[in-house]
Amino acid sequence: MNKDISRRSALKVGLAAGVIASAKVSHAASHLAAAQPTPNEIEGPFYPAMAQKDTDFDLTVIEGQTQSAEGEVILIEGTVVDTKGQAVSDATVDLWQACASGRYNHPHDSNPAPKDPRFQGWAIVPSGAKGGFRFKTITPGAYPAAPNWMRPPHIHFKVSKRGYIELVTQMYFQDHPLNEKDKLLKRKSADEQALMIAKKVSADPITFKYTIVLQEA
Repeated sequence: MNKDISRRSALKVGLAAGVIASAKVSHAASHLAAAQPTPNEIEGPFYPAMAQKDTDFDLTVIEGQTQSAEGEVILIEGTVVDTKGQAVSDATVDLWQACASGRYNHPHDSNPAPKDPRFQGWAIVPSGAKGGFRFKTITPGAYPAAPNWMRPPHIHFKVSKRGYIELVTQMYFQDHPLNEKDKLLKRKSADEQALMIAKKVSADPITFKYTIVLQEA
C-alpha cells in the first residue's frame, strides 16, 4: 500500500512539474512573439536633396554607367515586421548612405573625402508579401562628425506604411570597432543597440541580415 501511495504521489508531482514547465514554455513563447520597435534615430543632414532617376535595389551600379562603385560589395537582407512579429508587406523602405570614402552625395557634405560618382547612394525598395526586402550596396565608409568623433559605417532608413508610425533609424554593422565609441549609438541601451546592428550571416557573398520592427499607429 505504501508503494501505491508513493507512486500516486510521484505521479502528482510529475504532473504538477509538467504543468509548470508547460506554463513556462507558453510564457516564453508569448514573450518571443512580442517584438520591441526598432529605436528611432536622427535623420541626419544628408537625406538626398536632389531627385535621381535610379533608386533601385542595386546601389553599386548607376543606370547608364558601365563601371561599378568603389568599395566592398555587400548584400543586405531585411525584414519588416510589426510588434507582434507579423510581416508588414508593401512598406516603403527608403535608404541612403555614404560611399566607401565616407562621403554622401549631398551638396552640404563638407567632408573632403572624394565623392564616388559611380555610387547610387540612395534607394527606395518595397517590402514583399512576407515583409522581406533586399539590396546590394557597398560597406559605407566611416567619416568625421566632429574633431574627436568618427562615425562608424551605417545606413540610414526611413520606413513607412499606412497604419504604422513612420520610422527613421540607422543600421550599424556587427562587431565594428567604432560602434563602441559612437556618440549616437552610446545613447541607446544595450537592448536598443542590439536592435540597430545588422548580423553578418555569410562571407561569400558578404551578407547581413536586419529586422525592422514598426509600431502600429
